[in-house]
Amino acid sequence: MRAGSLRSDGKRVQIRPAEVRGRFDRARRLGFAVLIAIYLALPWIAIGGHPAVLLDIGARRFYLFGATFNAQDLWMMVVLLLGLGLGLILVTALLGRIWCGWACPQTVFLEAVYRRIERWLIGSRRAAGWRHAVAHAGYVAVSLALSYVLLRYFTPEPPTVLVAAGGAALYGNFAWFREQLCVVVCPYGRLQSLLLDADSLIVGYDAKRGEPRGKLATVGAGDCVDCRRCVAVCPTGIDIRDGLQLDCVGCTACIDACDEIMDKVERPRGLIRYDSQNGLAGKRRRILRPRVLAYAGLLAVGAAVGAVALSSRRGFEANLIRPVGAPFVVENQMVENRFQVHLVNKRPAAARFVVTAPPGGDLIEQLPGPIELASLEGLSLPVIVRVPRDRWRPGMQAVFEVNVDGERPRELRAPLLGPVQ
Repeated sequence: MRAGSLRSDGKRVQIRPAEVRGRFDRARRLGFAVLIAIYLALPWIAIGGHPAVLLDIGARRFYLFGATFNAQDLWMMVVLLLGLGLGLILVTALLGRIWCGWACPQTVFLEAVYRRIERWLIGSRRAAGWRHAVAHAGYVAVSLALSYVLLRYFTPEPPTVLVAAGGAALYGNFAWFREQLCVVVCPYGRLQSLLLDADSLIVGYDAKRGEPRGKLATVGAGDCVDCRRCVAVCPTGIDIRDGLQLDCVGCTACIDACDEIMDKVERPRGLIRYDSQNGLAGKRRRILRPRVLAYAGLLAVGAAVGAVALSSRRGFEANLIRPVGAPFVVENQMVENRFQVHLVNKRPAAARFVVTAPPGGDLIEQLPGPIELASLEGLSLPVIVRVPRDRWRPGMQAVFEVNVDGERPRELRAPLLGPVQ
């Protein structure tokens, strides 16, 4: 079966779906408005003196809803992405491609922004040329604005050249490429055969009720009057009556269109509806099934591991490093070892660090004084440990304690090196 956006010769069909109104359209518009508002606002909302979301890759500083992270916390990002992936797989097994139709940025911005501009200014294919020019000028302006907002998630001051490059990419995507991103580029639709089963919720056509198709007065015809309204409103140009297809993004436009026609011909709604393949075939739909339980179990385990890791995360890093050079020196009958205490403040605000050593013993420590570090600031402090040569013994250790207000102290240990006895 060829894609709805392609001709039989392989050339692309320029799709301009008809507008539709209905309960799902209203719900999606509201959802799109909320998602766009969140997307536009997050870079400017400050929590703890920092943006709510800022992934400053260049400076290796990351702020996420009041929490601060640095490059050492990159593994947490991997855990988060794995969790989001498992969550999407679970949602797909239960609710089909609800992500594509209701929350994917490609759908949200295309339908709520670019398609609105197109319908306001162009309308039909025969619109005057100046309307097309104004519409594309609007596409360019919106693309540059969205590019700037997107880059604000990664740098506080986006360079103009990057804003322009991002705007060009967004313009090419939303003004021309459009549904081809979903059909050709995105792998998610092609994974449907693996992620969905006969009990997954999909947008489907009730063939038992609708077939055979025929005009309103046709004797023996089903409820489908073959008006092709479902095809006219489809953003990927498919015919939902042909069954489940990878081109279907679950946008529900065909449901609203068909319900509108059913109301006009005084037949029950639901000829095209949200249902499972089993439900459309008249069978019972199972919600709890092995794959759903397996996905949910994996997600629960991942969430538990992530929660434990996050709760054990400290607000600072402290490491004891031996600098490059001679491992030790003997001077004035003292065995001297040099170290560096590397400190990183991972708190959202400034913090005061104090490095101490256990009292007593044969060690003589030269420690730095208290130091204050700004949020996500790091510093290496020199530390010197001396041991009288006549008291030097193999296996001796340097022990330090790093104290930060409100945090559990962290102990640092390192073996001391010295001359062979």
